[in-house]
Amino acid sequence: MGGKRLRPALVVLSADVFGYQGKRHHDLATAVEFIHTATLLHDDVVDESQLRRGVTTASALFGNAASVLVGDFLYSRAFQMIVEIGEMRVMQVLADATNTIAEGEVLQLLNCHNADVDADNYMRVIHCKTAKLFEASMRLGAILGKASNTDEEAAARYGMHLGTAFQLVDDVLDYSADEQQTGKHLGDDLAEGNLPCP
Repeated sequence: MGGKRLRPALVVLSADVFGYQGKRHHDLATAVEFIHTATLLHDDVVDESQLRRGVTTASALFGNAASVLVGDFLYSRAFQMIVEIGEMRVMQVLADATNTIAEGEVLQLLNCHNADVDADNYMRVIHCKTAKLFEASMRLGAILGKASNTDEEAAARYGMHLGTAFQLVDDVLDYSADEQQTGKHLGDDLAEGNLPCP
C-alpha cells in the first residue's frame, strides 16, 4: 500500500520552511517512513490483523516471522541512514520517538477491549503511537534548518497537534465514515485490533 506519507512530507516541508539547503532531508524523510512502516508491520502481528485498510496484511500473507523480521530490518536500516546524517540531535529525536511509539503500543495493549478507558489515557495512547512521530518529523526539519530553539519547539508542537488531530479524525471515521469513500469499515478495524482499543 502506498500510504499517505504525511510524516516524510512534514520532514521535507519543515526543512524548507527553515531554509535548509541540501539533500539530507530526503534521507531523513525516508528513515521516518521506514520507522512508520516498521511500526505497522509489528502492530499487525501484535493485533493478529488480517486486513489493513481493506488490504491483506503482510503478516497474513507471509506469516508473523517474516513481518517481524522485515519490520526489524526497516528499523535498523532507518537508523543506519540516521547515523549517516551525523547529527547527534537527529539521532536523539528519532531514538526518543521510537521509544515513545513502543510505549504507546504497550499502553494500547493494556487498554485493549477496556470500555472504561478515560479520555486522558486515550489521548496518551494517541500522543505516543501517532503524534510523536509527527512531532519528530517537524522537529527534524527544524534541526536541519538550524532553527532557533523557540522555532524548533513551535514546529514540534505543530507536528504533535497535527498528529493528534489526524488520529482523532481517523478514529471517528472508524465509526462513521462511508466505506466507499475511505476504504475503511468497522469490520476491518475490528479485525485489525484497532477497536475498541484507542
